[in-house]
Amino acid sequence: MKKDYTILIGGKAGQGSKVAGSILGKIFQKYGYKVYIYEDYQSLIMGGHNFSEIRISEKGFQSRKKGIDFLIALDKDTFELHNKDLKEDGILIFNDKDISAKNSIFIDTKEIILKEGGLPIMANIILIAALLKTLGIEWNFLEKIIKEEIKVKTELNIKLAKKGYDLSKNLLRLPKLKPNLNETLLTGNEATALGLKMAGLEFYFAYPMTPATSIMTYLANNEEKLKVKVIQPENEIAVINMALGTSFAGKKSAVGTSGGGFALMTEALSLAGQSETPIVIVESQRGGPSTGMPTYNLQGDLSFILNAGHGDFPKFIIAPFDAQQCLFYSALSLKLAWRYQTPVILLLDKDISENTFTINKKIFTDINKLTKKKFEILWKGNKGYKRYLITKSGISPLAFPGKKGIVVKSTSYEHDEYGITIDDEENVIKMQEKRYRKYQIMQKDVEKLPAVKTYGNLNSKVVLFSFGISTGVAEEIAQKKNLKLIQPIILEPFPKKQIEKEIRGAKKFFTIELNTSGQLAKLLSQNGINIDEKILKYTGRPFFVEEVEEKLNKII
Repeated sequence: MKKDYTILIGGKAGQGSKVAGSILGKIFQKYGYKVYIYEDYQSLIMGGHNFSEIRISEKGFQSRKKGIDFLIALDKDTFELHNKDLKEDGILIFNDKDISAKNSIFIDTKEIILKEGGLPIMANIILIAALLKTLGIEWNFLEKIIKEEIKVKTELNIKLAKKGYDLSKNLLRLPKLKPNLNETLLTGNEATALGLKMAGLEFYFAYPMTPATSIMTYLANNEEKLKVKVIQPENEIAVINMALGTSFAGKKSAVGTSGGGFALMTEALSLAGQSETPIVIVESQRGGPSTGMPTYNLQGDLSFILNAGHGDFPKFIIAPFDAQQCLFYSALSLKLAWRYQTPVILLLDKDISENTFTINKKIFTDINKLTKKKFEILWKGNKGYKRYLITKSGISPLAFPGKKGIVVKSTSYEHDEYGITIDDEENVIKMQEKRYRKYQIMQKDVEKLPAVKTYGNLNSKVVLFSFGISTGVAEEIAQKKNLKLIQPIILEPFPKKQIEKEIRGAKKFFTIELNTSGQLAKLLSQNGINIDEKILKYTGRPFFVEEVEEKLNKII
């Protein structure tokens, strides 16, 4: 029996499809499956169609496949929109008497809720209970999760769920796998917040902007536990300037936004470069340009991020793919920002930020090892302090305001070693070259970092490239077609030596990207890697595995 299924639960905004998807994900994870949850919702304050698509598999693919095995319709619209995608042997579970379909189970949630004194939103828990009965999953799995996840009207939810469970029928038996106790589920934004905290984050500044907002809400909701101060200023310009002031004072800070908010931050990005102030900026892409598609995904900000800011100054750009990578690379980002006293941009996208991934808890051990290392170079207090001391590496020792007997300056102007404004040619040359030496050190050091990840057949002559969320579908295709996949994670400074090593002997190169122009292909071309074909999608939705496979079959 196969061990790879897709479950879709959908309804109107406010019907709780996302909560239900999360509960289902946790049940299947405890049942031994690796889980990936894709979230889809419209940019509407009220109404609109929302759905969660849960893929459960033994191998842990983190991508979407065409076709639905189980459809839970919280309203008639969900049935009408998605029934065409229900497989021939798929099962529909619904609560609308006007719906008629084969292989279906009708549960009258309105009658149950009315009889038991429940709320309309509780239809979701009744229908997911019906699904679990259909799959032959024991009742205790759901009961335990309800007790863990639903803290309001818990007993009533359990009672209603049991009604749905008992009224359903067992149509098949989902194979139970051996659970991996070292695995758990996290969204990309949750993982990013935790990784930053583990690296020493003390302040987080943000103005709400989908899809980065949930980093702020997660940290705020867990402020007592995580000890990170969360501040929401009046706009994105205030966000980054307050964060830079906090870093100048010696407190580790980060900000989060999407493309439009980042556009407002670019003047302060250059300020961070000139003043050599450490800062981590989380930029979670969404469909653009401008307001674009606020709740849908495009990987269209890469070129903008690479070229953001006026003047020459060094910066890191890091693009993780899933929650596991978000955990590690958000921690690394904060460490690098303070090591090199420079901006680090963590480039996510909507589907990384908001989707749910299976992670292995062993990653926390790796992060603990990373964070124990002392990255920043601090002033030892042996001479008069020069904030911008010219050094061989271009990195000046840090000291912070309030230290007795010294003055710590920070400036947006070109300056001398003390931070005093200058514009004479000799000193300008020294400072420009100082910052460039720092970039050269960053270029050299990036080759020692885990800047690139490979998947699939490492000896294949055909190589796929991807970044961000597209890596999920690319990894599955690489395994299925016996190809090699290269994921550049650190994009700036570009890890040229690592990439050159990985492509040695390869004959054909393709990129898989969610944008119209092939922005990753452009970056690779600038670094001497000419791409034969670009597989692109720009509908706002991620690739299906079958879409990429079909396009590859035509061009290989």
